[in-house]
Amino acid sequence: MTDTIFLGIESSCDDTAAALVTGDRRILSNVVSSQTDLHADFGGVVPEIAARAHAERLDLAVEQALAEAGIGLDALSGIAVTAGPGLIGGVLAGVMCAKGLAAGTGLPLVGVNHLAGHALTPRLTDGIDFPYVMLLVSGGHCQFLRVDGPDDFTRLGGTIDDAPGEAFDKVAKLLALPQPGGPSVEAEAAGGDPDRLPLPRPLLDRRGCDMSFSGLKTAALRQRDQLIAAHGGLRAQDRRDLCAAFQTAVAEVLAEKARRALAASPAPVLAVAGGVAANRQIRAALESVAAAAGARFLAPPLRLCTDNGAMIAWAGIERFRTGHRDGLDLAARPRWPLDRRAAPMLGSGKKGAKA
Repeated sequence: MTDTIFLGIESSCDDTAAALVTGDRRILSNVVSSQTDLHADFGGVVPEIAARAHAERLDLAVEQALAEAGIGLDALSGIAVTAGPGLIGGVLAGVMCAKGLAAGTGLPLVGVNHLAGHALTPRLTDGIDFPYVMLLVSGGHCQFLRVDGPDDFTRLGGTIDDAPGEAFDKVAKLLALPQPGGPSVEAEAAGGDPDRLPLPRPLLDRRGCDMSFSGLKTAALRQRDQLIAAHGGLRAQDRRDLCAAFQTAVAEVLAEKARRALAASPAPVLAVAGGVAANRQIRAALESVAAAAGARFLAPPLRLCTDNGAMIAWAGIERFRTGHRDGLDLAARPRWPLDRRAAPMLGSGKKGAKA
């Protein structure tokens, strides 16, 4: 199926993305329209602003993706779209755009779990076989998975509260650093001493692969307040040291939990994906864990760490090959756990499990 070409549409948070990917793993185009400037004054993503921006930009992103690939809609084999989980306004905008294209062209429509897009990225970039262990780590999610197929995920552990990316954003905010917080904290940490300010390593005293980052964030807040009280303000070096201490704590927690995940479910590959996978210290810590376990370590290129349409197109191809098709009644879902057999970690309601 090397002649398969899928359009992938992604709009689950604050990046409007469209891409064209082939069945033999070639990325023909990968367009991402960032909304960072729109949300900069609010200290985080505003769902209503994000949804409106997606509605305004999706058709332009699709047009640009087609133009960069040098093909038309008639060359496509299908359309894949993020159908959840995510901010419901943005997800709905993407699903409606995909439905319109599918209805107008008669092309197959495949709804994709956004998290599956991240989890299947190593198959796109490196062509690895199933199974493998995946750390999916981003702004809203953090879980260890055993990946046995395009729709076969077993959760080995996950966060019981904040995801690391969310914690990075909150620490950046309390230190008056720009959003998104991950790159800002990493840049500050490069000049800091990670050992100067003590911070906890939550849940390392408990068995298993579950994680917690809310208490670590609170501990960073207390350290900041103590520094301000001691010096009449937060000095530049204090900020750098606190960022280094926080980043190191996150990296060490993720590394130890990755070691446990590989021990519980041995696999030839440890992969990482999601926005926080762009952090160099975290990558290095995970690479060391994989080497010690005799596993290959895989991390996607930085451009495929954050939300993008290429991962959605590829996940759509994977599902398409198993015979999956969706109708025009495809629903946008704010919640959509990958492992539907596992008990919810973050609670559940009428709309389903959160994770």
